[in-house]
Amino acid sequence: MESIPPALGDDTLPPAGVTDDVKLVFKKLSECQGNLPKRCKERLVDEAVKLLKEKVQLQSLERSHLVSLTKLLVAVQMEAASTSSLCRKLDQMIQLIGEVSSGVALEEVQRCINAVMHSDLILSIKDLQYVSMFLECSCLGQRILRQQCLHLLSKVSEVFSSSREEDKLRNETLCYQAVKVCLQIFQSLSEEVYPMVFGRQSTNSVLASIVGFLMDIVLGWSANKDTRLLAGTAVGMLINTAPEEDQGRTAAWSVLQFARQEPWQMTVGGLQVQCHRKAKDGLEKLALCRGVLTACRKDILAHGQHPTTTCLLLDMFPVVSAVCEDSLDNLYYAFQVFSLWLKCLKVCLPSVMKLSSGPLLGPDSSLQRPVIDIIWNNAESPIEGITESVRSALCLFLEIYESDCQHSGAEERPLYQDLLHHVTKLPWDTKAKYIFLCALLPYLGTEVVLKHYSEFPVHLLKCLSTNQLSPWASEVYIALVQDERKEMCRAQSPAPPSELKLAAKWSQRWRGTLLEALTSDSKLLQTNAVSHLLPATLQTYPSAFNVLLDGLDHTSQRDLRAWTCIMSCQRVVCERSSWISEDGCVYETLQSALTSLDDGVRLAALNMLCCSSKSKERPSALELSAMRSFIPLNLNSEAPAFRQQLYASAKKFLCRVRDTCLAAVLKGNSKKKLCQQDEDILCQGVEFVDWLAELAFLYLNPGSNYQRKKTALLLLSAVLETCTDTWSPDKRKGQPPVNILALITWARSRGLWDFFSTSKQLALISCMEDMTDEIRELSSELLIQYFPKPFPEQLTHLVFSRAELFLHSPRAQEAQIGALMMKVLLQKEVDLSQPWVNNRVNGDEANLTSVCQYLLELLEQQYLTAMTDMLGASQKAPMHGAATALQRCLLEVPGVLQKEMDAGTFTRTLGLIENITTLILGVLYGEQDTESKEVPPSYCEMGKAITSVIGQQAGSDGEEVILLSEEHSLVLTCCWVSLKEIGTFLGSLVERLSSLAESVHLLTVDHLRKVSKVFKDIILKCRHWGAVEGCCRGFTKFCSTLLLSADPEVQDIPVELLKEGLNLLQSPRATSVTRRAAGLPMIFLCVVSAAESSRRTSLLSLSVSNLLEVANSPLPDSWDQTVDLPQVCAVHTLNTLVRGSSLGVAILKYCPDMAILALTLLSSPCWAVRNAALQLYSSLCTRMLGHSPGGDHASPQCGMCPLAFFTHYPSLLPFLLNQLRTAAAELHSPSKLGRLCVHPSLYPVLILLAKLQPGLQTETRELSEAVPPLLQLSSSPVYCIRVMASKALVALMPCSKYLDVLLKLVGELPSCSKKPFSHNHLHGQLLQIRAILTQVLLSNKAALSSLDHFTKVLESKLWLVTWGQQCHMIRGMYLEIVRLVRTGCSEDFLHQLCELLHSELHTPPHCLQIGSDSFFQTVVTFLCDDPVWMNTIWQTFSSWRSGLKMCLLKWAVEERGASIGVQHLLGKTLQVNLKEVLQKEDCEVKGVYLKALLSVAAGGLDGSASEEGDMRECAELLLTGLEVSDRESDYCSQALCAASLLLYRCLDDELLPRWCSILECLMSPESVETLRMACADSLCLAGCSLMHENQTDNTHKLELRIRLINVGLCLLQDQSERVRVKAAIFVSKVWNSSTGASTAVHKQKTSTSAHANQSIHLLLRLVLDRYWDHSGTLQLLLRHLPESQVSSYLRKDEAKFSSLYERDNPNVYAEPSAIAECLLPSLLQLALKYSESSALAQRLDLWVNSNLTPVLENLADCKKFASGLQNLQSSWMRFLSDPLLYNNLCGLFTRAIFLNQLLVVSTELQTDTKKLSTDLLDIYRQLRANGCFLPQTFADSILRFVKKSETLVIQDEFS
Repeated sequence: MESIPPALGDDTLPPAGVTDDVKLVFKKLSECQGNLPKRCKERLVDEAVKLLKEKVQLQSLERSHLVSLTKLLVAVQMEAASTSSLCRKLDQMIQLIGEVSSGVALEEVQRCINAVMHSDLILSIKDLQYVSMFLECSCLGQRILRQQCLHLLSKVSEVFSSSREEDKLRNETLCYQAVKVCLQIFQSLSEEVYPMVFGRQSTNSVLASIVGFLMDIVLGWSANKDTRLLAGTAVGMLINTAPEEDQGRTAAWSVLQFARQEPWQMTVGGLQVQCHRKAKDGLEKLALCRGVLTACRKDILAHGQHPTTTCLLLDMFPVVSAVCEDSLDNLYYAFQVFSLWLKCLKVCLPSVMKLSSGPLLGPDSSLQRPVIDIIWNNAESPIEGITESVRSALCLFLEIYESDCQHSGAEERPLYQDLLHHVTKLPWDTKAKYIFLCALLPYLGTEVVLKHYSEFPVHLLKCLSTNQLSPWASEVYIALVQDERKEMCRAQSPAPPSELKLAAKWSQRWRGTLLEALTSDSKLLQTNAVSHLLPATLQTYPSAFNVLLDGLDHTSQRDLRAWTCIMSCQRVVCERSSWISEDGCVYETLQSALTSLDDGVRLAALNMLCCSSKSKERPSALELSAMRSFIPLNLNSEAPAFRQQLYASAKKFLCRVRDTCLAAVLKGNSKKKLCQQDEDILCQGVEFVDWLAELAFLYLNPGSNYQRKKTALLLLSAVLETCTDTWSPDKRKGQPPVNILALITWARSRGLWDFFSTSKQLALISCMEDMTDEIRELSSELLIQYFPKPFPEQLTHLVFSRAELFLHSPRAQEAQIGALMMKVLLQKEVDLSQPWVNNRVNGDEANLTSVCQYLLELLEQQYLTAMTDMLGASQKAPMHGAATALQRCLLEVPGVLQKEMDAGTFTRTLGLIENITTLILGVLYGEQDTESKEVPPSYCEMGKAITSVIGQQAGSDGEEVILLSEEHSLVLTCCWVSLKEIGTFLGSLVERLSSLAESVHLLTVDHLRKVSKVFKDIILKCRHWGAVEGCCRGFTKFCSTLLLSADPEVQDIPVELLKEGLNLLQSPRATSVTRRAAGLPMIFLCVVSAAESSRRTSLLSLSVSNLLEVANSPLPDSWDQTVDLPQVCAVHTLNTLVRGSSLGVAILKYCPDMAILALTLLSSPCWAVRNAALQLYSSLCTRMLGHSPGGDHASPQCGMCPLAFFTHYPSLLPFLLNQLRTAAAELHSPSKLGRLCVHPSLYPVLILLAKLQPGLQTETRELSEAVPPLLQLSSSPVYCIRVMASKALVALMPCSKYLDVLLKLVGELPSCSKKPFSHNHLHGQLLQIRAILTQVLLSNKAALSSLDHFTKVLESKLWLVTWGQQCHMIRGMYLEIVRLVRTGCSEDFLHQLCELLHSELHTPPHCLQIGSDSFFQTVVTFLCDDPVWMNTIWQTFSSWRSGLKMCLLKWAVEERGASIGVQHLLGKTLQVNLKEVLQKEDCEVKGVYLKALLSVAAGGLDGSASEEGDMRECAELLLTGLEVSDRESDYCSQALCAASLLLYRCLDDELLPRWCSILECLMSPESVETLRMACADSLCLAGCSLMHENQTDNTHKLELRIRLINVGLCLLQDQSERVRVKAAIFVSKVWNSSTGASTAVHKQKTSTSAHANQSIHLLLRLVLDRYWDHSGTLQLLLRHLPESQVSSYLRKDEAKFSSLYERDNPNVYAEPSAIAECLLPSLLQLALKYSESSALAQRLDLWVNSNLTPVLENLADCKKFASGLQNLQSSWMRFLSDPLLYNNLCGLFTRAIFLNQLLVVSTELQTDTKKLSTDLLDIYRQLRANGCFLPQTFADSILRFVKKSETLVIQDEFS
């Protein structure tokens, strides 16, 4: 079949004599052939269709021309046979030709079909794809195949016959395609098929054999799930050909009979087929039910022979129900079948109702309850996608129920009320609650729903705080507000209410809830409210906009964010364009938001600027100005979400700018002249884009931190995506306009938009040398996608030299840099045939023509080096760099693999990889013979082996060392990283080769066995987890590829590996210290994961069953703890399978058996078995229950209720019940009384049950059987058993039983201490009461009113908290229960209890008792809940014993939400006793005391509480402690903050310098974050007070302020965001107090805190405004400048390798170059004040005299270096990517510009400033031209000097 599609040769060329339009059509279609992306092909075909329809006159073409065009069209169509959308478009063109000349088109299609159909060969996969395409996408093809239907069926039958073996299908992919063709035949050629089934020709043997094959596939002969499902649909489609309904019903019912003995005979019309079920997994029922429901006509499904009989649809329900119950591993498809059944029932309802004598879904119906149960049991399913299906199924069911009630004339709908009552009782965090509410709402109305569920607004906020529930609860809210509007409009019809009235009505119920969400401190709650609630609200109630804004205070950060969100949402929803003006309040508020400290506020404000309902909305001048101000200050945000949102918003804004400018350009082109307004718009927009691009390139410098570089690259990406003419085939949206070139031309004609210069390419190339993957990858993507293809020759040599250098680096990161550079060179189509490349590898003998050949040669050369000198190779020629580069070049660059990989190259590459693997494993083992080794060497053995290698190659004896030497690290890194890269490379290589038709022949069975051996050796013999894990990724791809192969021998290779693993697992193992089976479990995981992705489910079943068998086998009589037992390895392997995310839901089927195994093995005498079983059980719990939903209100339970859980895992319930009964019975057995009964599995069982979600499950017999043993377990002597049993009881007990059990339990509590009782039992009962009561109050706070009787009985048990009960644990638990129902207790009882507890506090303990600390903490908490008792206790704080003081202090720390009065009392008490505590208490008490003081007195201390002298003395004690402390403990941070709090009240002149010195010492980056945070807190506490201006201030205080400003500047650059935020708050406070707030608008603008970058500018402005004349100001500014020793860096040689790992800078966030850019304007302003102060002038002159010479010398060296950059050398890239050199350049330029300014303004200094300015400008331009972009501020300042000098020269000449 190689002739199909035909080899066109010259036919792809347009014939001679055709028009240009026809030639263009030929060109477009010819370009479609080959490996182009789908989007590219679709674009070309769309253009060809348009040309053919609009411009080509087909009637005028000669027949030969039409023949050529048709041949090309059919050839392209057949090549794209797997892309139906493309084939349909091509068929349109064929039909157009057919309209002109039907014979031409028909002949060509006929020729191609005949070539397929009339071949003696069996149809291949490609042939079947052609047939499928002709049936589905070709009108002519379908017509021809209709005539050849019998022949087509026989050809398909041959495919099935050839593919079948004894018990399986030989080629799954071929069979799948054949089944698909069958389905299309039955569907498209039904008129030809039905006579063979239901007519006179019904004895057709060919069709009978096909049906037999289809049924065999459905019944398990195929291991592929998709094939079985499709075969079921094909059978259903065959039934659908029945001309009579009765025939179809009979055939369908025959197909659905599964209860017959095997084999059985199935009858479809006149066809009879013998059926034998091979796989009893339930999938056959599912497939056939799905096929019948999907394919059969509705008249067949609803057919009844007479009115009293049921129809096929109703008869099918028991089968559908059984499918949902039995198909655990196919639950998604099973529920899909149920949904299909409901859809069919809805469509067929009128016909079905005629067959029913009563209501179909009435209360007495046999359908109502089972249908609801199926929906309910799946509502909380953890399987992805089922929840959405449940919702649609529920809506369908309710629609059917409503129609049924209407048909039967029923006036009441009891089902709605029952379901609503059922749902409202569910806990708020149950997803099903909101699914059912949303479905019920249309039938009940909003008033009824909210009346029964009044807590919905509260629960809505909780749901918005959890990602899992947010969409569902939001949907309920949206439905409620929309239905409320409809109801209000209907109620006041025909005159609907005004929008204001509607909004006012909405406001009464929802305004508070929405504002609470929008102003919440929870970012998740805010985000979800903005995303889900706000747009729907403003769309439904437009006037709600003003209602929401009226409730906001713009001076609050939270309200400011809400304001911006509302404004931006309103702008999009209501399409407001002219919304902002410079003099308006909106603009002022927006400015505050854009500089806000809160990231969320700034992002919302940015979105408000950028968003628009129309992409062509012109940005105003204010918007452009705001963006220019905002972007530079927000480039270094640490939050990835902030950067991504900034990128998205900037892209939106750029699209608006581009579309506006493009419209203006096109307008100008049409009218030949632009008006002034359009010219201005165009200039502003184009200049903005150019400015943004230049800004992005500037901050790609090596001095920028990761955050700034990443943001700059994202912004550059946004510019290039929107404002270049690059079309991206992988994007459906966001492509630039077709006529964008007009705008680009206009911009470039004015010297703008020069995005692709050499200098900018160099900037991106330098980013490829960054140490972070993201920066490297993103910069390389931009270079490849947008920049011109061929690199300039200079750049090619430069990049290649750097890549070569990095590929020889032992550091993994640098090797990855080299690999990436090689990939970029390859994508840039570089020519490596030049001599300077060949000479680098193997002298003059090499003849390299490609990058891949060079890399293969390099890898071979490095391998040879490693064979002779492993240590030297690990230092200078490690193999992992070349291996990584080879992988990236071959596999990541399209088209390279086909071009480079021939048989010889593949054999050479594979052999080299084998040799490298053998060499490395030999190094790790210490001997090259590793074939007989099964256990990987231990780390000790590897260390000795490597020591031996180092010793041999260094000429020493390899003496044993304790610490790992640098040489050890080098060799180990080389080995492990190389193995990892080899594994990744091999798997991806095999996968890619198998997907290429022209390369698949390279993968012979021998080659594949060699590859599998390499994988097996690495995984089993290398202990390093990183290497094993990396290798496993490649191994999984390898296995998946093999299992998809059509060759059975190839398919068997992974199976053989799996069997080898099972044999190895059961074989005797050598002594080993590993207890997790090393890499062996990964073999199993990779193979079965690949099998699942290939639909080979039998391998998972085989693996699990064998592993369970091994794990269950008894231990040998004598076993050694140091040996890896087979049982231990088997359990660890099962654990690996459970934890493997790649297995998805497939593993759930086996989880019950594994859980039973794990719980059983917990009783094993072997510790290793118990340890492995516990790990397996933990993984099983996570897998079966799913992860707990995150969020502020997330519960510890999972999302599944017990009924749903045990519906999914029914076999687990009897075992768990047996465990509970056994433990409970043994606990209460008379023979065991008084003895400790150990049940290793009991606690894990209780943990599992306790994690289930308490729900409103119906009481079933099985679940109710768990309650008695759980109640009995309250007597357990083990504390944790009692606790967990109480939690499990809550989960398993129906909510309706809670109150009864509470009354029963509280009634059983002993009335006095005289009666004998068990303390354990009593404590367990109290635990159960607390657990149930907590759940009752959590689900319904109003339930307290129904607990009156419970409360009275509880009050009668008061003795449980008295000394009559001596167990503190019991007393504390009783008190916790009383606290839960405190508001329902009587006043007398509470007073008596509080008196009792207060006296208890005064009674000193006689001895230490268990639980006493917890009890007294509970007592303190209980008493402090009452303000009166709290006041009494705290007033006598100093008299309490130490233990009670700690309890009170802990309560004070936790009581953050206390009232102002309470906090005032606590602060006053703590302040009074502070001195005594500092002098007498130990460090622990002092730490808690200070923490409490800071938490309650954060707003300041009470001046009347203690004398100023006492506060000063306390401050001195704290400072003294700090000065002598090691400064590493939390206490130091608390002491510093407390001292600052005290100094806030008394600014003592003696203490403040000491305090300031401590701040300067602790703020250094080397200090721990806690201490740096304390410094920032201290600035806010005492620093603001010290910075406050006072007329009596002396020089001493001014100096302190300068020092504080220095501390603030340092902390604003801190690595920790928390520290920077706190320092920014300090700056904002100082700035606001210094500027004042005379107007309301100014008050609003200054009351919000600015973010850190803005704060730096504010602090510098403050310095210049208030302290410019101070002696320390100049040094303050210069102190933060980077060094300027450029000369020393330029003279420095390239650093040789010194260490495998480099030490990180203690502050990687700091950016000296960016600070230099900020400081330059301040220094220049300071220089301008030269003449205003003689003292300042003297200081500036002194600085000039001491710095003039070094600055000029450095500039001279820099100029000399820059002038030599005409020919780029490899060394320049080293400088270009060096952050230290860049920072020094910035420091030098800043000093030089500052110096130049001083020389201009100074009257004493005489120097040629013009030459200095000119030199600076020349150096700046030279560096920029070579990729070193210095800040634009430097250039602007220099240009001002130059222009000023030129002006002075002109003036002198004129004068």
